[in-house]
Amino acid sequence: MDTTVADTLIGTTIDGRYRITGRVARGGMATVYTATDERLERTVALKIIHPSQATNVHFVDRFTDEAKTIARLTHPNVVAVYDQGRHQGLPYLVMEYVQGRTLRDLLTQRRRLNPVEALAILEQMLAAIAAAHRAGLVHRDVKPENVLVAEAPSGGVGNLVDAVVKVADFGLARAVEASSADDSGQLMATVAYVAPELVTDGHADARTDVYSAGIVLFEMLTGRVPFDGDDPVAVAWQHVDNDVPAPSGVVKGLPSVLDDLVARATRRDPGARPTDAGALLAEVQTVRDDLGAANVETALLRQVPASRTAVADATTVVPAVTDRPTWARLPGQAPARGQEYTAGRVPRSRSRSGGVDRRKIFLSAAIALMLIVVIGSTWWVFLGRYSDAPTMVNMTKAQAELYAKQNGFDLFYAEGQFSENVAKDTVVAQDPAAGERIVRGGAITLTLSLGKERFAVPDLAGLELTAAQGELEQMGLKIKKGGHQYSDTIPEGAVISSDPKSGTELKRGDTVTVVTSDGKAPIQVPELVGKNINDVRNELAGLGLQAQERYKDSDQPADTVIAQTPKPGTGAARDDVVTLDVSKGPPLVTVPDLTNQPCRQAEATLRGMGLNVHIDFNADAFVRSQQPGGNTPVAPGSEVRIQCF
Repeated sequence: MDTTVADTLIGTTIDGRYRITGRVARGGMATVYTATDERLERTVALKIIHPSQATNVHFVDRFTDEAKTIARLTHPNVVAVYDQGRHQGLPYLVMEYVQGRTLRDLLTQRRRLNPVEALAILEQMLAAIAAAHRAGLVHRDVKPENVLVAEAPSGGVGNLVDAVVKVADFGLARAVEASSADDSGQLMATVAYVAPELVTDGHADARTDVYSAGIVLFEMLTGRVPFDGDDPVAVAWQHVDNDVPAPSGVVKGLPSVLDDLVARATRRDPGARPTDAGALLAEVQTVRDDLGAANVETALLRQVPASRTAVADATTVVPAVTDRPTWARLPGQAPARGQEYTAGRVPRSRSRSGGVDRRKIFLSAAIALMLIVVIGSTWWVFLGRYSDAPTMVNMTKAQAELYAKQNGFDLFYAEGQFSENVAKDTVVAQDPAAGERIVRGGAITLTLSLGKERFAVPDLAGLELTAAQGELEQMGLKIKKGGHQYSDTIPEGAVISSDPKSGTELKRGDTVTVVTSDGKAPIQVPELVGKNINDVRNELAGLGLQAQERYKDSDQPADTVIAQTPKPGTGAARDDVVTLDVSKGPPLVTVPDLTNQPCRQAEATLRGMGLNVHIDFNADAFVRSQQPGGNTPVAPGSEVRIQCF
């Protein structure tokens, strides 16, 4: 079944640029897809990390750092890294797409390789790893799954001697290792290829890669790994406890020089191995040259017609070694012994007529032309196509975009950062940095200023102190406990108020002072309205509270409490003040002088003033006297007696 059908990423365009066209493989940490770079119109490989790994912040950070480092590692045998980013929170790498298959696929198909094929592949592997070692990098997970065998110029991957080999996944194992919080000794390399020092103390250096490369050589020669089993931990400890066996003990007839080479690369003591991949590469090239020379000499002795193969022994057929490309040859190294022979005959330097062989002249001219092309191409690849990254820091966004357009650069934007000193939308950082090498017309990633970082103080009233502290710290603000007081509405321990008040804007690191509640005060203020002031004074004194009196006009009887603050039921502390409004009593009414007025008229006047009237003698006569007398102030409702006769 085609597994790509169910993959929802097929057809998706990542970062507006990489359109995923198919799935290549799925591993333990990532899935690899083929994609079309629609900007440069080329096919690339896109590796997306699994969601289970993306949740590990330390892994993601380390993965990003490693990707940037590997992107600067340029070598024909290293799978190039073009770009990196995130899609829906998942980190991804954009890499060179290698048309071919993994060394694991080849070993599955062919089981094992003949010695010269194995050495040809190992040389290119070590050339890639040596370049990483010179840059201070350790692969940590050298295995057939991470070795890609591309189509040979002569056609197809069947011709392994001429195939192009590329090593992938530099730094991925290091990112996982650095992000692991588990100190239980979990191995970051595959146990079949793990070096003893990784098992015992977790240490890895260039010699760790040398050991793993030696195991890969053993597997290419024999079709199996030296140690195997169902328990990964047990397999790992076999590397610590046992020497790697000789390949000739598994496959009869293999040359002893191969046994020695595997033994030197896989010494259990790291100090006994070649110091790095470059040192092992020198030994491999010497062994390959020796095998090639021995094969040619055997062919000449047996007078075998010219061909690409020669008999190495009774059971092993080994291809004759062709001249090694310049990048794989050691400095000052001559062509392999026996390579001056072609088809079993020594080439003639003169023609039969005794003149100069024109073919040699043509060959020399072709070689010279080839050298010019190679040198020119090398200059272009490693120097000519590069320029210095411009200084874009302190440019505004508009200025940077105009400059990039005028000079042919692509711009990308990283997540912005706040700055107290740099205005918003001004460049504060760039990658690559000013002066670093960049491909002409390449991409520069800019970080723009977000301006001053400010946080509005939230409304903290009613929040528990710990909750208020968490909310402030999340915003980058500090909290200070400024005091406490009783509150009838805010529960004990919660925030009553803050200084500065909510809504005030502060910068990161500023402090907010809060006042917390002690809950309700212990004394309950009683109901006092309607009581006589003398009784109220005694009641408050008994509770430990103080009375503050304010006399006001009222229709209530004098000395009656008509209002109180605080209200009944409010909590109060000892010596707190209770404010009381006390009635002065109703306003007095002045009784008029009613003498000689008709009695009925006088009665109506008094009742209109809210006074009661009592008439003595004859109500139809005239008023002769009154009590109280005229112009006397009396309380409303008081009685006035009038005598009429």
